[in-house]
Amino acid sequence: MARFELKLPKMGESVAEATITSWLKEVGDTIEMDEAIVEIATDKVDSEVPSEVEGTLVEVLFEKDEVVAVGATIAIIETAVDAVSDAETPKEVIEVTAVEKTIENAIEVVATPISKISESGKFYSPLVRNIAKTEGITMAELETISGSGKDGRVAKNDILSFLENRKSGTIKSNEEKAISPIQKATPVSVNGEDEIIEMTRMGKLISKHMVNSVQTAAHVQSFIEIDVTNIVKWRIKVKDDFYKREGEKLTFTPILMHAVAATIRKYPMINIAIDGDHIIKRKNINLGMAAALPDGNLIVPVIKNADQLNLVGMTKSVNDLANRARNNALKPDEIQGGTYTVTNVGGFGSVMGTPIINQPQVAILALGAIRKVPAVIETSEGDFIGIRQKMFVSHSYDHRVVNGALGGMFIKTLKEILEAWDVDQDF
Repeated sequence: MARFELKLPKMGESVAEATITSWLKEVGDTIEMDEAIVEIATDKVDSEVPSEVEGTLVEVLFEKDEVVAVGATIAIIETAVDAVSDAETPKEVIEVTAVEKTIENAIEVVATPISKISESGKFYSPLVRNIAKTEGITMAELETISGSGKDGRVAKNDILSFLENRKSGTIKSNEEKAISPIQKATPVSVNGEDEIIEMTRMGKLISKHMVNSVQTAAHVQSFIEIDVTNIVKWRIKVKDDFYKREGEKLTFTPILMHAVAATIRKYPMINIAIDGDHIIKRKNINLGMAAALPDGNLIVPVIKNADQLNLVGMTKSVNDLANRARNNALKPDEIQGGTYTVTNVGGFGSVMGTPIINQPQVAILALGAIRKVPAVIETSEGDFIGIRQKMFVSHSYDHRVVNGALGGMFIKTLKEILEAWDVDQDF
């Protein structure tokens, strides 16, 4: 018999960790090749991890809701085939420190509850919470610990260092010092007729991401109205032939996304990110398209190298990602790596919107509803009033690095590209 280490697979170059959401198999269960064992979640996508071997699940190394780094061993499968695993002995499968053993033995006798997410929005792993319980560290004290992990997350070394300093007198206990008060949200009054609904995991992540963006970026908006009459006429003329030839429905979204990609190519300083005091100029134009899910949450699949696609290729990409987003079938890598985002608020009838920038990007475009409106039409014989198809476009950008001239010229150029649409062109 051999022991196989099931590791958390890589899920895209920018995905460093995932959360265990559900174990589909229990210890002792028989596992088939490619059978799903555990469900995991990254920032926005849920997926399953299949087994690479046949055998019996003998050990689970992480519990539900624990955060696991990519490449970490999450379970042990015992197989009948030799030399299929790097692990030869149980000691090599997992190394448990004396501190972790003490914590595990003390979990059942500790009564003080420590929340996974504090009122200020900080996340604490099960290991950190267990150490806090065992050592009598209060939530208020946890909030004072500076984390060295990703996004300032408190790691095991951080809390052990805090304990060492407190024991040596460098840091006084909670009873010996006044801890700075944590700003709390205004309490909400609830009566017997109100219904309390738990936010979904995705909803919590989106909420935190949006608040972080507002607190980080200096949001400024520019607006412009675009005459898309020629595009509306052209689409009506070619959509049936387009479907017969390509097998895809031609909507306005890929037409507009194609124009946005062409505009970004003219203004590459919109396609950037901020890292401290440095600006990262992205080589690739990866367009995110915000999509609303049936449950009301938002997801942003990404069209990679969007400027290299013709209209047919853009249509196929938009339709494919939109369909799989609605069916929760996106891969983790397909929502990563976006450099600029477009959201279609007009899909809900909104004339315009002021979207929040999708960090670490520096700009986002909102497409308003296309409406028939009376407009002044200039001709060589004079001006007259006619019915035109128009839409508003809203451009939110980070004023730290994108000034009003660049932000405004970007949508002015987009307007010029769309209004110059040739109604006689082929697709």
